Amino acid sequence: MTVPSEPRRLYLDHTHLRGHVTGIERVALDLFTSDTLHPHPVTTVRARGIAGMIAAQHLGLPLRALRDPSALFLFPGFPPGPLSVLRRRQCITYVHDTFLLTRPNDLSWKSRLYMAPSFAFALRFGRTFLVNSRTTGEAVRTFCAREALVALLRPAVRDVFGLTDLPAGPPPAPGMPLRLLCIGTIEPRKDYPSALAIVAALNAGGVAAELHVVGRVGWGHHAFLAAPPPFLTLHGYLDDGALRGLVARCHLLLSTSKAEGLGLPLLEAQHGGLPVVSPHGPVFSEVLAGSGLQIEPSDPEGAAAAILAWVENPAFAGVPAAARANVARWNRLAAGDAACFSTFLKVGPSAYEVAEDRLVQPPNHDPA
Repeated sequence: MTVPSEPRRLYLDHTHLRGHVTGIERVALDLFTSDTLHPHPVTTVRARGIAGMIAAQHLGLPLRALRDPSALFLFPGFPPGPLSVLRRRQCITYVHDTFLLTRPNDLSWKSRLYMAPSFAFALRFGRTFLVNSRTTGEAVRTFCAREALVALLRPAVRDVFGLTDLPAGPPPAPGMPLRLLCIGTIEPRKDYPSALAIVAALNAGGVAAELHVVGRVGWGHHAFLAAPPPFLTLHGYLDDGALRGLVARCHLLLSTSKAEGLGLPLLEAQHGGLPVVSPHGPVFSEVLAGSGLQIEPSDPEGAAAAILAWVENPAFAGVPAAARANVARWNRLAAGDAACFSTFLKVGPSAYEVAEDRLVQPPNHDPA
């Protein structure tokens, strides 16, 4: 990428944004705004409907790139179309995770037919990638060219549900139910059957436990929706106020997801000091940094025992403070990433020559 002599126009692809705003959309909206991209002028590209989105991604945006060769094109959600990717010096792809390629069986048919091929092409031929975590960056490195730039741009986690001032919830009292909360679209990757099995194991072990699931029903077959167990409450989509009230009543946030690029709800819940239980795995270790409990979802009895031991330990009283401290830690990292990316927009890749800790290097890279 050539070094710009003045602010460059930035085209921001929002053609995929419509309807419910999920974690990915929140990141896209928060990370890339006129304020965060200042002083560069920003043109936001939108579309009406799926057909308009496809036309814009495959034809409209590449034509703009041809007409404006000094501009940069940011793709913060859906992968760019192939013609945009081939404008390598102009195309910047933000990668939330790589499950489009690594977990094909968990995809909807639309993602399998449209998004996955575009994403595979972008990773193979693209040369500039921003990633939401080091774990995602290392996954990108297994697909992209060795000479590609893969830089960390961790999203700052806002208190979107207004949880900061929630008082620390008391541990579950004897005889009262242990309430566990799951947040996320009901789809195969989230592995809700494992969450149900863990809560069932708690109940079978004599612990009255409830599972509260917040999220719309997505794709895939989910047998538990037809015959939900008595301990399960399906809340569907909740607005911020309703979710805040539910968080205040719950004792734990439980994630049993098979794969995440970040796991945004974990950090969002930590704004309220809610203790977090997640699977073992690199991204959860990176995001939680020891502030939560990690379990093996495929072993529901073992996971239930670990959760119960954690909750009953006197040290559990300190978990809310550790959760809030972890959000502050993450947001400090995110602020540093944002400052480095701002410099990158002004001077190009040389911005990362003095900030190699914000790069994800290719395997066997020798910093010397």
